[in-house]
Amino acid sequence: MTADDRAPAGNNTSLMILAWSWVGIPFAYGVYELFQKLTQLFGG
Repeated sequence: MTADDRAPAGNNTSLMILAWSWVGIPFAYGVYELFQKLTQLFGG
């Protein structure tokens, strides 16, 4: 692989931010909801 075959660094960074957000935001929301339900279940 030569330097010409790779994507520019800025484009790769933007894609990584988008990918992490696509997975991370719903995951964080799910964890938040899970803890709310656990506190209702065990905390009273």
